[in-house]
Amino acid sequence: MPIDTGAVGRTGEPRTRTWTSTDAVLYAIGVGAGLGDPAAELAFTTENSAGAPQQVLPTFAVLLSQAPAPSFGEIDPSAIVHAEQSVTLHRPVPVSGTVTATARVDAIHDKGSGALVVMVSEAVLEDGSPLATNRSAVFVRGEGGFGGERGPREEWPAPDREPDVVATHRTRPEQALLYRLSGDRNPLHSDPEFARRAGFDTPILHGLCTYGVAGRALLRLVDDDPSRLTAMSGRFSATVLPGQSLTTEAWRDGNQVLFRTRLDDGTVVLDRGRATVAA
Repeated sequence: MPIDTGAVGRTGEPRTRTWTSTDAVLYAIGVGAGLGDPAAELAFTTENSAGAPQQVLPTFAVLLSQAPAPSFGEIDPSAIVHAEQSVTLHRPVPVSGTVTATARVDAIHDKGSGALVVMVSEAVLEDGSPLATNRSAVFVRGEGGFGGERGPREEWPAPDREPDVVATHRTRPEQALLYRLSGDRNPLHSDPEFARRAGFDTPILHGLCTYGVAGRALLRLVDDDPSRLTAMSGRFSATVLPGQSLTTEAWRDGNQVLFRTRLDDGTVVLDRGRATVAA
């Protein structure tokens, strides 16, 4: 069965999730916090350090606002790759709580060699207040050519000046095994046989782990105050292997930020990044 273009507007089942301070700490460690200097990010990696009350990385909201996707066709999971991700936070992420999220298919674009399926989910706390809006897109290989619109293309002009932040974070060889404990058990990131079936020589790092590493780098623009990072988006442009180092370059202009993340050889793996920071 080919991709179901009639799925646009279709809504999936709501998902309610309760998280604790341990979940927030596990996520932070899963995106590399504390690696190299265990004392550097204690507010994110511990809950009982003197002078460092626990805080939550803003990108944790991406996981909290995920919900089951409605059907958009009978697709081989190995043909699906994460293509784009954005999150808008309506308030800082609490250390613990309960959230309900519902996803809908927002658009299906024809990219020729594949289809780009865009999902939007809204996450609401128990008291009814909004936590985050999550927008993600997956690229389904081999499902293009159905005659649909290609979708918008937003320009991303790289600033002609030195970045305001250049931050390099290495990852662990077992980083994907750590990150998957936060909920993403896709075997692409752990099972060599599945990874080969998907066209990779070895399991690759989760795109959202790279996204979380970049989010940690952006906190340098806001004096490590996570409540000031209120939105973040980017496009996954190349794969990352666990153990590789990631360098994020960011340019700030008022409350708007452009950023990208690359490997040591210059390959850009998270492209067209945009973020919003509060004053």
